[in-house]
Amino acid sequence: MTGAPEAEPARHRSPGFALIIVLWTLVLLAFITAHLAGSGRVELRIAGNLASNSVAGAAADGAVWRAVFELLESDPNKRWPPDGSLHRFMVGDSRVVVRVYDEDARINPNFASPGLLAALLAVTGSAPETASRLAAAIGVWVGKAGTASKPQALTAAYDGRGYAPPGEPLETLGELRRINGMSPRIFAAIRPHLSLFAPAVPDAAYADPVVKAAIAAIAGPQAARAAPASRRSDMLTARIVANAEGPGNARATRTAIVRVIPKSGFYAVLAWNSEGDG
Repeated sequence: MTGAPEAEPARHRSPGFALIIVLWTLVLLAFITAHLAGSGRVELRIAGNLASNSVAGAAADGAVWRAVFELLESDPNKRWPPDGSLHRFMVGDSRVVVRVYDEDARINPNFASPGLLAALLAVTGSAPETASRLAAAIGVWVGKAGTASKPQALTAAYDGRGYAPPGEPLETLGELRRINGMSPRIFAAIRPHLSLFAPAVPDAAYADPVVKAAIAAIAGPQAARAAPASRRSDMLTARIVANAEGPGNARATRTAIVRVIPKSGFYAVLAWNSEGDG
């Protein structure tokens, strides 16, 4: 009988303890619910962004094909010129801006003469001695005629690097970074004026001012105004740059290099690059 009074308080405490457990459980459930709701909103936003980016990307893709169609126009007066002018239109709900450039107006390091390469390097800021040395090093790297023997003075600098000039044409312009003496600054300066799809002698009609200056430096101002060979043959290699801006500020860029012959309706896609930065 002496133990009975001690058990009574325990029965009074148990409902309060249970209430505390219930309250903490409700708090925990509320926290979990809020977390799940927040995660759901984030996932919905991510899904929405992906959908918007896909729409913008599809619009940019469509704009490239629209440009190809315009370049195949049989009437030269209606055909889009490869002069970099702006073409604005809508693709669905996306605003699109397209530019078309003459790829033949760039300099091809695989085929250009050492003199033209040296002139390009010089007009983009390299000292004359540096320009001549780098032009010769590029010739050794790509195995141009007259440099196939890989002069020891130009190849010795690669000792210890684990590679040497391959003596073969470049597969990507990025390979130029591996050439001895090619600094990031020099590469960044010449990169916008190069193309592996251009001819040995660039067409000057639509060339940018830097390329025109390089041509004029070795062949005179008259050569920089010469009629482009690609127009004489009715074949054009064009760089198409399409920027699309869709709903939700989604943006997409497509850059394609295509070769077209309007008279025959022939076209070939030589390169296609998808970017998100414009």
